[in-house]
Amino acid sequence: MTQAHCEFTGYQGRRVHLGVTGSIAAFKALSLLRRILASGAGVGVTLTQAATRFVTPLSFEALGADPVRSDMFAPEAAQFAHLAPAQAADVLAVAPATANTLARLAHGLADDLLSCQALAFEGPLVVAPAMNPRLWRAAATQANWNTLLSRGVIGVAPDCGEMACGESGQGRLAGEDPIVTAILKALTPQDMAGKQVLVSLGPTREYFDAARFWSNPSTGLMGACLAMAAWLRGASVTVVAGPVQWWFPEAVRVVSVTSAAQMYDACLDVWPRSDIGVMTAAVADFSPLPHPGGGKFKKEAANGQSPLVFSPTRDILLAMGQAKRPGQTLVGFSAETDDLAANAKGKLARKRCDVMVANPIGRRDAGFAAARNEAMIFSADGRQETWGSMAKTEMAWKIWDFTIPS
Repeated sequence: MTQAHCEFTGYQGRRVHLGVTGSIAAFKALSLLRRILASGAGVGVTLTQAATRFVTPLSFEALGADPVRSDMFAPEAAQFAHLAPAQAADVLAVAPATANTLARLAHGLADDLLSCQALAFEGPLVVAPAMNPRLWRAAATQANWNTLLSRGVIGVAPDCGEMACGESGQGRLAGEDPIVTAILKALTPQDMAGKQVLVSLGPTREYFDAARFWSNPSTGLMGACLAMAAWLRGASVTVVAGPVQWWFPEAVRVVSVTSAAQMYDACLDVWPRSDIGVMTAAVADFSPLPHPGGGKFKKEAANGQSPLVFSPTRDILLAMGQAKRPGQTLVGFSAETDDLAANAKGKLARKRCDVMVANPIGRRDAGFAAARNEAMIFSADGRQETWGSMAKTEMAWKIWDFTIPS
């Protein structure tokens, strides 16, 4: 299932050429096409003859692909269709790629339209295989795969699971998110390459007893969008995540925590090796003292009185600001119900941040658990902007643009 933090737009003017080969997973390329088109990029498609036995060229045309080709010698392909992606596309992606296709690509064969296009293409090549587990495990297939990876091909390895033939193992086409984000990364200028980025996200849970905890409604979506945007732009990303479930590419390091104390330790451990820290996590400011004995508290024992006694948690953002060395950039978030500007500016100074993002909460259309957000953003050097409602993926992109101005 598509995750919202992977739904980036803004790729208008860019082009992807999608190659589809003769796997039962060929029908999944239709959904990939929709996702790529939703990013704003234009998409052309080439199907091998075997692929047309599983899905028709008309299906891709109906969804908006242009051009759609399948026959090397068709009249409409006479105008050098075997070279067209090299002349027009920014990225060539082959998904699904069969064992036969991997062999063709690895050995430079050019005996059909797609293999000709791939051999002539000099830009980024993304390949996502799909085949029976025995075909994937075969020594020849692994040699071909490793050859392609050694040449700089962007490989999206197959998943494990039950296959159409009834066998189980590695060979299923990878999920949409890994394939689409690999394509988007190949389309994206790598203006954050070489940067080490730390992103905290999600809520914390402060347990009172074995059954109850003190927390907040944060889903971690804003932080997940910022982490993905940084990865797409070339950064090395470490995520310190509270108890939420977001998919990230294998290259993104995820440190899972539960409590504010655990998040403090994890963030302060990673921060010295980071160039940029973006603290989106909604960390509890107070934590209830644990119920003695560690079991489940029984309300009958309370005699009508609340048993909760709170103590303050350690301030992660302040500690990072105090430990910040020259050259590091610290970005904080200020979730407010009123006086966004005043509260954010005050927090910017108190926590020794370089950038502060203020967003409203207590509404369904922004802040916690919302797909969209609106914000005011301030920098320590006096810059500020106000942004109306937009998707959190789009806001993440704008936050990075503001934080690392060209």
